[in-house]
Amino acid sequence: MELAYIPSPSRGVLYLGPIPLRGYAFCIIIGVFIAVWLGNRRWIARGGQSGTVADIAVWAVPFGLVGGRLYHVITDYELYFSPGRDWVDAFKVWQGGLGIWGAIALGALGAWIGARRRGIPMPAYADAVAPGIALAQAMGRWGNWFNQELYGRETHVPWALHITSSEGGRVPGYYHPTFLYESLWCIGVAFLVMWADRRFKLGHGRAFALYVAAYCVGRGWIEYMRVDDAHHILGLRLNDWTALIVFLLAVTYMIVSARLRPGREEIVEPLAADASGGPAAGAKPDAEPGEAAPEPADEPDTASEEAAGETESATKKS
Repeated sequence: MELAYIPSPSRGVLYLGPIPLRGYAFCIIIGVFIAVWLGNRRWIARGGQSGTVADIAVWAVPFGLVGGRLYHVITDYELYFSPGRDWVDAFKVWQGGLGIWGAIALGALGAWIGARRRGIPMPAYADAVAPGIALAQAMGRWGNWFNQELYGRETHVPWALHITSSEGGRVPGYYHPTFLYESLWCIGVAFLVMWADRRFKLGHGRAFALYVAAYCVGRGWIEYMRVDDAHHILGLRLNDWTALIVFLLAVTYMIVSARLRPGREEIVEPLAADASGGPAAGAKPDAEPGEAAPEPADEPDTASEEAAGETESATKKS
């Protein structure tokens, strides 16, 4: 008898009359609110306007959901298009199955469209929302707990996840709670990015690249523990290869960007800068919120210099 383990919910959906309330969907919704809330605070601290992050999220979130689902369906097509399967299930997002790689890729496209419509540099926006995205992922992973899916190898550690469902080929037992591991890792990534951003004043998309690289490191070893069906290439799961490639791209971007565009953007939202009188009226470039602006340099007194010159000339003539 196991004295300690993480119990699985008896069911992942509750019904309010005929309306289903699904735990997976609630986790995603809560995650989106966290990302928008934190992103808005960071955007304002960078000199942007309140509400801009939410306005752009209206574009990013739907694109991200579609991208996440497309990645899952494409990489696990046999679940929907093989003999005996119903292709209509590919549209049932509430049953689980959102690939973070597709969500970030297509979500970035949606954010780019929203940012372009407002005349905002996309890299600055990405830097602002990066920690919030990591926290949203941390929350979203609990949706896997509600669905009793994406767990790791069998184990008897005190924090083992107790799987009770036998649907979909599951075998009841005790397994590594990879959803919990990834949730905790994402929280750590969020704090890492916020710390590094304050310490090194990351700009031009480097905070976002740091989030991507740090997440890929954790996803690599967590993915290796999972036992759900997946395509393998040279002995590694497809998502392990994806994590490796994306990690290398993120690190390369950080190095190249730091050399070509060091420092941080002075203006992240032109409308906000115009309303406050531009950078000269606010904090100095790369200053933290609340840091005083530098004293303006003393302008030469042109009128006094001209008067002194005339006096000297008159003295010589006399």
